[in-house]
Amino acid sequence: MAELRKIRVTKHPIAKDATELEQEKSEILKRYRALLRSCKPTMEKDDKKLIRLAFDTALNAHEGMRRRTGEPYIFHPLAVARIVTEEMGLGTTSVVGALLHDTVEDTNITLEDIEDRFGKTIAKIVDGLTKISGVFDQGNTSMQAENFRKVLLTLSDDVRVILIKIADRLHNMRTLEMMPRNKQLKIAGETAFIYAPLAHRLGFYAIKNELEDLAMKYTEPQAYQEITGKLHASKKEHDKFINDFTKPLIEEFKKQGFNFEIKGRPKSIHSIWEKMKRQQIPFEEVYDLFAIRIIIDTLPEKEKADCWRIYSIVTDYYVPNPDRLRDWISTPKANGYESLHTTVMSSSGKWVEVQIRTRRMDEIAEMGYAAHWKYKEGSAESALDEWVAKIRELLESPEGNALDFVDDFKLNLFSEEIFVFTPKGDLRTLPHGSTALDFAFDIHTDIGSRCIGAKVNHRLVPISHKLTSGDQIEIITSEKQYPKEDWLSIVVTAKAKGKIKDAVREHRKRLTDDGKEIFDKKLRQIKVVESSVNMNNVLLYYKVATTADLYYRVAMNVIDLHDLREALQFDPKTRKVNPRKAGLSFEELVKQVRGNNDALVIGEDIGKIAYKLSSCCKPIPGDDVFGFITSDEGIIIHRTNCPNAIKLMSNYAFRIVKAKWTGAKEIAFLTGVRITGVDDVGVVNHITKVISSELKVNMRSISIESTDGLFEGTIMLFVLDTKHLNTLMKRLRKLKGIMSVSRID
Repeated sequence: MAELRKIRVTKHPIAKDATELEQEKSEILKRYRALLRSCKPTMEKDDKKLIRLAFDTALNAHEGMRRRTGEPYIFHPLAVARIVTEEMGLGTTSVVGALLHDTVEDTNITLEDIEDRFGKTIAKIVDGLTKISGVFDQGNTSMQAENFRKVLLTLSDDVRVILIKIADRLHNMRTLEMMPRNKQLKIAGETAFIYAPLAHRLGFYAIKNELEDLAMKYTEPQAYQEITGKLHASKKEHDKFINDFTKPLIEEFKKQGFNFEIKGRPKSIHSIWEKMKRQQIPFEEVYDLFAIRIIIDTLPEKEKADCWRIYSIVTDYYVPNPDRLRDWISTPKANGYESLHTTVMSSSGKWVEVQIRTRRMDEIAEMGYAAHWKYKEGSAESALDEWVAKIRELLESPEGNALDFVDDFKLNLFSEEIFVFTPKGDLRTLPHGSTALDFAFDIHTDIGSRCIGAKVNHRLVPISHKLTSGDQIEIITSEKQYPKEDWLSIVVTAKAKGKIKDAVREHRKRLTDDGKEIFDKKLRQIKVVESSVNMNNVLLYYKVATTADLYYRVAMNVIDLHDLREALQFDPKTRKVNPRKAGLSFEELVKQVRGNNDALVIGEDIGKIAYKLSSCCKPIPGDDVFGFITSDEGIIIHRTNCPNAIKLMSNYAFRIVKAKWTGAKEIAFLTGVRITGVDDVGVVNHITKVISSELKVNMRSISIESTDGLFEGTIMLFVLDTKHLNTLMKRLRKLKGIMSVSRID
């Protein structure tokens, strides 16, 4: 057995006296015992010894190491292990993997050491959890994307890898406050972009909500604090409302002999914020701030009938909204979620969402697929196997760009499902928005590649036809059909996108080979030896970047080689097209920016590095911003809550640079506000008077539409900074008849 090596590396050295060290040892032991208590329900013979061995290994390996908080590093693997067992319901193998997850990455322990002591299964889990180190993939792919692909490669063998990875991220997010601001933004962006959707897809709704809330805490701190404060202030009122609402239901359930539990589940901060933005409403107008969850204990064979009996009682007391009934008991979601949802009108005139489920369904909703294993249901395990099989299909093309892979994979993480049928009546689950072409690829790659149309409910439709639940689809194919690049805009499933990209790449390669053959033949015709050809001059003449592009365009008849002799004699020094501007290479630009420890200061001279303000989110002074290094436009400044920010921070973390505003000059920045209110005589005059006369703000444009006594308008104007803009919006809200004023993102 290989001897495990100890390492004494201090990540964040903090001097400790003997008393403090003794207290820390006592706290470590206390946390270890708490972990053992949480493992007890799933522990079998010899499990305790294995967990103790993993704990000792991690404790020795991380000896002397500290987190940014100053606490011993061992606190982190212990916390991850507790999340794995308490919040995910996993067993001993996962607990051991969680305890060891950072040992190979951060210490001198090797995978061979882990395998010798714990066996191949745990070694494979730890390997899947070990981050890739080294260079970026040709400068265009971040380590985060490659790490994520590696985790998913291991997931296809052992799903516990991704579950421990989510637990690891959850604990890191819970302790993010000690990290520097730029790291907070990067980690929060990555969490919202990948880990929250992944937790959602695996059915861990509580963890998904917490990850989203914690990410928002750092990307939208002002909105987060505002909503948190309002939720806290209204807690007593909500508790009273829930008690009044549930009182008659509790009495009736007892009469009917149900064994039940009722919870008032608050809506997550992130989902409240998303609803406020989506519907352009203030916090006070979000009607479903919480949901009532009714959980019943019943026999497996009576689950469905008893849930509908509960529904019947609820709707006897409160009128339901017929458009808001969701039956995920008869047809569970793809991630195994089962529940009956309805929205009813309370006696006080407020809509309330009611969720009805059994104890088994509730555990599955809280702990995702892990809870399926507890109930030993073949259907649940097969649902997970089906999902993992889809991941294996995505991983069949390892040469693809990792960022494309992550984008395609993420497409299906958050999407709602639709249920459609084959001509023989087999049920298929697809993401909402799927087309006939998605369905064809879901059946088989060859059928998708040769698809020319479909019959949906016996009616002929094009391949771009969007499907809805209940549709029955028959695919029409042709041997002459082949996948085209514009198909990528038609499909939404990751499988279809991946297969189309592979086919287009293969088709392009064949055409490139054909083009080279045509080019070589033309050279022989004009009696030119291939070795003497200056291909650089030829590429400049035909204005293409690479020889592959040249051959492809020749094969597609975009380039005619009748003037090849002229191209061969082309002199780049006297050419008519302008040469590319000389400047810093992308690597030099990154190096120069990274060499400066201070944040990029917007508005001051920073030498050769150009920057400009992003057109997608139009930042203005006072906004929380960051810089994104590009290869051709210098640095682009984005707001941290820009719609594109999460993706940039997650996938291109190495290109992110801190940025801050300078107050040196007063420059007017273009921004916009959306305003709604009651249409009345002179309302436009009042608005323009406040903007132009009272606050001296220049307007670029104003557009107002009125419908049935209400109006909605958009005003583009020039402001100095966020303080200037907020003053203007506050003043507009005070006008008579104005209902809402919000900044346009």
